[in-house]
Amino acid sequence: MDINAHTQFCGVIGNPVEHSLSPAIHNAAFRKLGLNFVYLAFRVEAIGDAIKGFRALGNFRGASVTIPHKVAAVPFLDSIEPTARHIGAINTIVAVGGILTGYNTDATGALRALREGGVALNGQRVVMLGSGGAARAIAFALGTEPGIEHLTILGIDEQERAALAQDLRSKTGMTVQESPLDDGMLQKVLPDAHVLIHCTPIGMSPKVRETSVPATLLHAGLTVMDIVYNPRDTRLLKDAKVAGCRVIPGLEMFLHQASAQFELWTNQAAPTDVMRAVLESRFS
Repeated sequence: MDINAHTQFCGVIGNPVEHSLSPAIHNAAFRKLGLNFVYLAFRVEAIGDAIKGFRALGNFRGASVTIPHKVAAVPFLDSIEPTARHIGAINTIVAVGGILTGYNTDATGALRALREGGVALNGQRVVMLGSGGAARAIAFALGTEPGIEHLTILGIDEQERAALAQDLRSKTGMTVQESPLDDGMLQKVLPDAHVLIHCTPIGMSPKVRETSVPATLLHAGLTVMDIVYNPRDTRLLKDAKVAGCRVIPGLEMFLHQASAQFELWTNQAAPTDVMRAVLESRFS
């Protein structure tokens, strides 16, 4: 598809964005359906200024919002879809008739990845690392699932994780504990945990040798999901495989949330087979 005066554009806004595979998968999906769209990557520090700039562009159709702007972007939009408002974070902006609306497809993407990975959450003790925008979405998604025994949130931002824990208690009724993310707390909570969900950027390309969890604390009774998708096999997932854990790569959540974004922008079913093929080709 040639870019012309009628081309509609979408993009990912975050910092950093150099690692992002969103342009590759969305542009492949646009080409597959013959849509006059293009998807770009924007490294953004001042999120309010960026959104103001998008408002001035008549061919702007929407954006993916990533670290560190998923919460900070909310006040700059005209409306927030109820699920995203409940979560308190967005990962998607949709522009229609000059109105910018925030959505959150991280929640549904994460649940679908867990289910397709064979994880039954009923009666499970879940440990989540991180308390930012993606963590909020996944935590609230877990809160909609019946029977989760306990959620422990470990994070480095005391105010952020305490606010998330309080929101979850008041809005979902789930039993939630929050504590600092350090080796001491990991040693305390991981032995009895069934599911570990990593929601921080640690281990993301180019810092692929980093991990939040000492390998010695991983055990065969644990399912480990890492939302970092680049690299596909993060240090955490490699260590988890060696320990005999079930692993769910971030690629799965990424694919499902991206498909939902595509459908919000285009009102057409996403060609998920094409999007998956592009993702897998980058790691083959």
